[in-house]
Amino acid sequence: MRHFTSALLALLSAHVFAQAVPAIPFESVPDPLKLPDDIHFGEVTGVAVNSKGYVFVLSRGNTSGPAYAAAATQLLEFGPTGEFIREIGKNLYAWSFGHTVRVDAGDNIWVADKGSDMVIKFNPQGRVVMVFGRKQEASDEETGPLKHPKPPLPPDDGRFRQVTDMTWDPAGNAYISDGYINSRIAKVDKNGNWIKSWGERGNKPGEFNTPHSIAADAKGNIYVADRGNRRIQVFDTDGKFLRQFTIDVPVDPNARPAIGNKPTATTGTMAPGAPWAICITPPPNQILYSSDGFPGRIYKLSLDGRVLGVFGKSGKQLGQFGWVHEIACPSENELYVAEVLNWRVQKLILEPTH
Repeated sequence: MRHFTSALLALLSAHVFAQAVPAIPFESVPDPLKLPDDIHFGEVTGVAVNSKGYVFVLSRGNTSGPAYAAAATQLLEFGPTGEFIREIGKNLYAWSFGHTVRVDAGDNIWVADKGSDMVIKFNPQGRVVMVFGRKQEASDEETGPLKHPKPPLPPDDGRFRQVTDMTWDPAGNAYISDGYINSRIAKVDKNGNWIKSWGERGNKPGEFNTPHSIAADAKGNIYVADRGNRRIQVFDTDGKFLRQFTIDVPVDPNARPAIGNKPTATTGTMAPGAPWAICITPPPNQILYSSDGFPGRIYKLSLDGRVLGVFGKSGKQLGQFGWVHEIACPSENELYVAEVLNWRVQKLILEPTH
């Protein structure tokens, strides 16, 4: 009887918890970005919006090279009404395997390229003004895919190993998540000077297992999507650990993955709630959005980690998601999401009024 009562209480608690996280009504705007006839999206890994409403899309399109280790990065700009403007950085030396794109407070455009281990800063005119990291030399006999030794090799200042994302504090310092191999956060000042880095592979506070996405709030706190550890960690500008939180929302037992077998692990990349992409809205009332790979949902959270709502599921139709890899959130109720599997950007309107 005692076990039955405990099980019943646990079930009721789960039910109450599920009811406490409302499903957010939303709509996906059809055909929000208009591509020219001769340009196509590949895997869309990044999307960002500047202060004037222009949209920047990072796509693994325009592929060249062999089937393995082909170069696949293309940065495209669209106007506020979705009209195509231009391609930025065509044939750029750093282009290899694009990961994310962000826009800073000065409307400069930054790209993290996982394949070349580089971060590129473009000015609003689309010219390169600063580079971080260094691509392997094509003439070097040891050039090839990076290894994943255990334990990992010590990181080098100024170099990255499969870099993933970047953000900025109010003073203009940049924070770069580095990444699939190094598992650390790097800090550089507004002039590009290397300040420090913190973190290493592990699951303790201040350690990472693939810091996949990064964002900052108006106070300069740094939020790291520690995807492999299924948590979001928060630090101050010096890298001091402040807190961490997880996203724990019950999953529909009938939920299906976007691709592959149904995941069973409670930790790791495909675990429910594992943060693939995070985004924080502008002040004064800041909201954090996070996406997962399975069951393919987007979560709305307060900055202290309280889940305010949830929406979406895996699929190929509008309003469904195939691995949301980056989120741009110019306001609380307007989001752009970049999808790897569906080769597209969706523009989402939350809490539609009609």
